Amino acid sequence: MLSQATTANRALLILVIGAALFAAGHALRHTVSCFLLSFVIAYLLDPFVVFLERKRLTRAQAIVALYLVLTLFSIFFFSYFVPFLILRWQTLTPKLPLYIQEAKRIMQEVQGNFEPLYGGEEWSWAVDNLVEGTNKVVAGVGAGFYSAAERMVFNLFNLVLSPILVFFMLYYKNEIKKTLAAWLPAKRRTVLLEIGHEVNESIGGYLRGQMVISLIVAGLVSISLLLLDVDYPLFNGIFAGLASVLPFIGVILATIPPIFFAYVKFHSGVAIFKVVAVFAVIYFLEGYLVKPLVFKRSMDLNPLLTIIMVMALGELIGFWGILLAIPVAAAAKIFALSIERGDFKDREGA
Repeated sequence: MLSQATTANRALLILVIGAALFAAGHALRHTVSCFLLSFVIAYLLDPFVVFLERKRLTRAQAIVALYLVLTLFSIFFFSYFVPFLILRWQTLTPKLPLYIQEAKRIMQEVQGNFEPLYGGEEWSWAVDNLVEGTNKVVAGVGAGFYSAAERMVFNLFNLVLSPILVFFMLYYKNEIKKTLAAWLPAKRRTVLLEIGHEVNESIGGYLRGQMVISLIVAGLVSISLLLLDVDYPLFNGIFAGLASVLPFIGVILATIPPIFFAYVKFHSGVAIFKVVAVFAVIYFLEGYLVKPLVFKRSMDLNPLLTIIMVMALGELIGFWGILLAIPVAAAAKIFALSIERGDFKDREGA
């Protein structure tokens, strides 16, 4: 009985600490966002640093060499690619109200075509609410610009601070690992370190693999839409690459903007069919060729659990919750499987 009470108290304490950490993280969300950005970048760069260390460079020399390469890449990126994106955005911005009006016209046209077939008030109610939502989007554009400007200030702050944090995370990696290992209970240290190693491989593989997949999807979509002469292929490609982070529903979200731009430009069902066919081929290749090659090991997560985790963490943390939902679920599964195998009992009994 005493052992059960102690276990319950520990579980309650863990929940209280978790809730306190979440409340603190929400209050300091900009700081947490900067830390998570730096952590993910350091996580992605660490294998390159380890590779350079194997070439007989010290860790400091390896980090400096990597930073020199990244500096050259950044100069090229901000000198050529960013101005190109800005020019394309400047051509899109004046047309946004026209596109919104066109979207409303299309919805009204769809309402007129389907209403005689169904003739139900439910359909009219649904479309009217959709049109009303579109009007709210138009009315909220001004407020959106202010919110975007505020986020841009913090993003610029993160852009300046993150390289510094990344440098120290990479430089003090071994010391951080030793400190965290020293905090672990002595009786369970070995099994916890084994679990940590497995979680590290799982999360690292996922983050690096997802970045590669997003780049491949963005490139394939951009090139395909450019060949189909759909407006703003690069923006649609970037959006498709970002949407590929979302499991299952990312495909649907990524397809909607190109279909809209294709229909507005060509007013043809054939154009829509071409876009859908292109996306079907790209995501077929992504699912059955690219992912098996990039992800050496499947996480085997329950689809329903995955969607719930993405929605919940996305609602709580935003972009980082969406990005890290699957790694968090994978880490929880690894820990649960370790408990199910009796790793802790075996160690304790020994």
